[in-house]
Amino acid sequence: MDHMVLEVGLAIALIALAGLLSAKLRFSVVPFYILVGMAVGPHAFHWGEFDFRFIESAEIIEFMGRIGVLFLLFYLGLEFSVGRLIKSGKSIVIGGSIYIAINFTLGLMIGIFSGFPVAETLIVAGITTISSSAIVAKVLVDLRRTANPETEMILGIIMFEDVFLAVYISILSGLVLSGSSSLGGVLLSAVIALGFMLLVIIVGRKAVPLLNKALNIRSNELFALVIFAALFLLAGFAETIHVAEAIGALLVGLVLAETEHRERIEHLILPFRDFFGALFFFSFGLTIVPSELGGAVWLSLIAVIITLLGNFIAGMLAGRSAGLSTKASSNIGLTIVSRGEFSIILANMGKAGGLAAFIQPFAALYVLILAILGPLLTKESKHVYNFLNKIFKFKDYKEKKPVKPKLKDESASG
Repeated sequence: MDHMVLEVGLAIALIALAGLLSAKLRFSVVPFYILVGMAVGPHAFHWGEFDFRFIESAEIIEFMGRIGVLFLLFYLGLEFSVGRLIKSGKSIVIGGSIYIAINFTLGLMIGIFSGFPVAETLIVAGITTISSSAIVAKVLVDLRRTANPETEMILGIIMFEDVFLAVYISILSGLVLSGSSSLGGVLLSAVIALGFMLLVIIVGRKAVPLLNKALNIRSNELFALVIFAALFLLAGFAETIHVAEAIGALLVGLVLAETEHRERIEHLILPFRDFFGALFFFSFGLTIVPSELGGAVWLSLIAVIITLLGNFIAGMLAGRSAGLSTKASSNIGLTIVSRGEFSIILANMGKAGGLAAFIQPFAALYVLILAILGPLLTKESKHVYNFLNKIFKFKDYKEKKPVKPKLKDESASG
């Protein structure tokens, strides 16, 4: 315990250096955070006296990483509105459904053909389905593509994924975390999870006038304490009824997003989201055993290839359903291919539920590869489209005017 503070300080310094390096290279910071965590984790390589492993502080950093998940999902809830998806239009619903259906089906096929049990198959399907809103939004901002015609559909799909993720994690947590093995037990756990989620949203929306008055606190210190108390209490309670604590955090954000204090809460949360969010990716790297990654190489590469193919097809179909050109439609699939924070959350859920050990190294390699390929494919999407167009001779169409959901601020998480 004597060197715990020093190790935490070194961890923060390494995270900062990784962030500076990624900014210098103009690349997504997520793989840098994970890699540096792997390099100094308890399972990292060491030679005699040259031992840089973080051993004493691993548990406290992992706990701080869990806090990072809560802040990431809480902020996501603040940015999301239950009514926004409906207002975004029919094309967003159709495009999002196409994207989820194709990628989730392909994920299930990976698990089924690999001979995995049901729980592991569902975790793998979730890992390969949900794109990283953090990485995608950051890349769109960095490449100045927020005004592109396909960006509205990209952000619409991200919004649609948020809804799917909330429901899917609720159902999956009932299966994985409760340990239910019978169909009745799984259904009961799912009903409890979904019931809890709906109850919080309904009661929360009804209580908005009361919350507006209750949060009218002049002191920033007391305001922060009240917000953090609500966040941790509801997330902790969710965990006690076998609902993922991340969903509890998301629900708090959804409720508070309806209040007149939303902007003040966002301003308060941003630095915590960025700091603890970085620790989340770093702590994930600490849990990876480098010597076990070799066993997940082929599965990860197969999943990456299938994801690239599925994303391109889904992007083309979603874009065409919204009346976008084939070039703009291809940009959709190439832009949202990155996987990140949500894949890691699902992998950690599998670990917490005592599922097969291959999930962690598989998720690590899968996320690393796509966190690198995603921004690269987005940046070079014009050349990728021209190359594919020479082969397949895409037929182009005149674009329709798309819907315009707002861009989320996810600049620091990915």
